[in-house]
Formats: sequence, C-alpha cells, structure tokens
Amino acid sequence: MKKEILSKIENNKEVVGIIGLGYVGLPLAVNFAEAGVNTLGFDKNQKKVDMINHGDNYIGDIRDAVLRSVVIDEHFLEATTDFSRIRECDALLICVPTPLDKFRKPDMSYIENACIEIGQNMTPGTFICLESTTYPTTTENFMLPIIERESGLKVGKEFWMAYSPERVDPGNINFHTRNTPKVIGGYTPDGLEIGIKLYSKAIETLHPVSSPRVAEMVKILENTYRLINISLINELALLSGKMGINIWEVIEAAKTKPFGFQAFYPGPGIGGHCIPLDPFYLEHIAKQYDFDLSMIHTAGHINMRMPHYMYIKIATALNKHQKSVNGSKLLFLGVAYKPNINDDRESPALEIMDIVAHKGGIISYNDPHIPHVKTNKGHVYNSIELTQEAIKNADCVVLTTNHSAFDVEMVKKHAKMIVDMRNMIPEGGENVYKL
Repeated sequence: MKKEILSKIENNKEVVGIIGLGYVGLPLAVNFAEAGVNTLGFDKNQKKVDMINHGDNYIGDIRDAVLRSVVIDEHFLEATTDFSRIRECDALLICVPTPLDKFRKPDMSYIENACIEIGQNMTPGTFICLESTTYPTTTENFMLPIIERESGLKVGKEFWMAYSPERVDPGNINFHTRNTPKVIGGYTPDGLEIGIKLYSKAIETLHPVSSPRVAEMVKILENTYRLINISLINELALLSGKMGINIWEVIEAAKTKPFGFQAFYPGPGIGGHCIPLDPFYLEHIAKQYDFDLSMIHTAGHINMRMPHYMYIKIATALNKHQKSVNGSKLLFLGVAYKPNINDDRESPALEIMDIVAHKGGIISYNDPHIPHVKTNKGHVYNSIELTQEAIKNADCVVLTTNHSAFDVEMVKKHAKMIVDMRNMIPEGGENVYKL
C-alpha cells in the first residue's frame, strides 16, 4: 500500500481530498490543483461548494483568476457536499474549524464529525492529516480511535496519519500557503514519508518533526508566544496611559536594541481564530496532566478584558463632552480583526460594539471588506457608506481597525469626537482623543 500511494504521488495520479473549505482549506486545495493534482474539496455548506464549482472566489488570499483557472479551465479542483466521495481520495487533509464552546472549552465536534465520515468512507491505503489548530495529543488520542473504530482498519498497516499545523496569515502579502515553511509530524515513519512527498507538491519548505504531538505543540507555542507578548504590551499601554507615557515612543526606543527584543504593539484586543483560542486548548490538555499554566491563563484573560477597557475609553471620551453612552450614536470604523481583510472571527471590535449596545449606545459601522456582521450577542449590522454626513451624525467615531479605504483626514475634519483604539496614546486636541 505504501509503494502504491508513493507511486501515485510520483506520477501525479493521486486524488487529494480537503475537508473544510475555509481560510485554510481552500487556499491549500488551490495550491494542490495549481500543481496539477486532482483535488476534491469537501464542505457541508452548499453555497460555498456552488461558488467554487462556478469559479467564484470568497477567500481574499486567493486570486480570482487562479481559482477560475484550476476549476473551470484545467478541472483540477472540484467541490462537493457528498462525503461518500471520500472513497475516491488517496489523501485526506482536515481543515475544519476548532472553536471554543460557551464554557471556553475546545469544541471538537467538527474534527469528530470529519473523522466519522472518513472512517465510514475511506478505502485502505489512505493518508490522513489534520491541519486544524488543536491541543497536543489530538491526533493520537482523539482522532485515531474514532477512525480505527469506524473503518475497522489499523494505522500504520492499512492507513497513515500525521499532523501538520496550518500557518495561514490572512492579508499577508509576503507569506502565503506555498512559501510559508510547514511543520509535519507523522504517527509512523511511513506516514511521515508519505506526508512529505505529498505536501512537497503544494508547499516549498517542509520541516519534519518526530511525532504529531510535537507538531501540535509547535502550533500552540507559536501562537501562545504572541498572546503573552501582546498581553504584556497591552497591559503596559494601559499603565503608560495613566502615567502620561507615550507607549509607542517606548516601543520605538526599545526596538533600537539589536538583540533580545522583538516589538509587539498594543490594540483593543486580539482577534482571529488562533491567538485568542490556543491558550484555552493548551489549558484543556494541561489539566489532564495536573499542570497549572498560570502565565498563559493570565495572558489570555488580560486580552479577554481588553474590550471592556476600550469601552471605558469610549465612555470617558463621551463624558468629557458631557454625553453619556446611553443614547449616543457611535460609528465604528473597521470590524475585521486586522487591517484589509474580510475576516471578523474573534474581532475585539464586535465585543466592544456589544458592550456599547448593552449600555444603550446606537451602533453603526463602516468596513469596505465586511458588508455585514453578526456580533457575539446576535446583533446584526450592515456596513454603511463612510460619508461626511455619516461622520457628522455620529456623536463619537471609534477607530478600531485600519483599512486601505480609510480617510483619516476626512474623519478628523468632520467628527465631533474620535476614540482611536489603533493607537492607545493620550494626545491633546480639542475634539480628538487617542486613548
């Protein structure tokens, strides 16, 4: 079986199945298809499947012409909601969501459902790799028993498993799926060998590690490193504001040290799928080993509180103008979690909007990349056009995320009041507060 799959890979005869066609799965599928690999994408969302099969793109990091070419012209990529077609695939790469539940515990239902579908439909000789962010030991202790139970097959003999964490950074113009080095850990040496041969078609550089749990910990380390440092700078920014110290001047001075320092920058909180969630995944598994991650726990909760601190900034600014939040019109500019992307997952802007709305504020927003949003509390808003009239009608304009269509000078000229959460600096000025 190993010789057969390696022969298929060498001769471009393999079929690669991508389960989950979101920010991770679809770019990966396109990369394989660009390499001339027959690629089958699986997703339960019929709208996504239909869009892909018509060559219509919904992921900003993929060029429209490239998707259209691999789907319409070359026929290397097809999408389906029919999971029984898993039996057509020689390799299955799992790129499903891994959210937290309402108790901030890992929601493993997407991975579990994918494993059940795989176990019930795959054929012997299949290579399986998880890319979704998760806690260490997921591949070995969670996925493997499900797949073996459902399929009746044995890992290492009749199928192979690996873990290779996604490293997608939406909106990054320098690094994308193909040129970002990729870590991979196989459950067995044969599985690692097959995984390297397969992924080499879509990824330029691969870094093998000794096991899936090592690869899983790599992903957690990468994002927890960022979480702790962003939490630190956010806390120092709040303290600096109280002390009348410009935190940005501090950072710029610290950056002159040529060793032992990497700059991180303050903001209204952390968004995206990975950094806000990874610490809670690690906490989940650490508890099973009777280990207390006190630093990571603290860092996670510092950033959970940041939207509330930002609400206080808004209320303070309004109060200086003898206004209350209740009844005030607030225009939020930017609701994506980072500039110039159409991704609002875990965006702190949405949390701040919910807090303001709960206090009686009247909410509107503009973001050219996100036409409508649904907040954590279920409020639905549609992006309005950023006009002089819209700015003048707002009691306070809240700058939450920078974006290319953002005309700062127009906002400054026409706004009654501005709270700039992108740069938490106390700044003088009659009507403008950078807090």
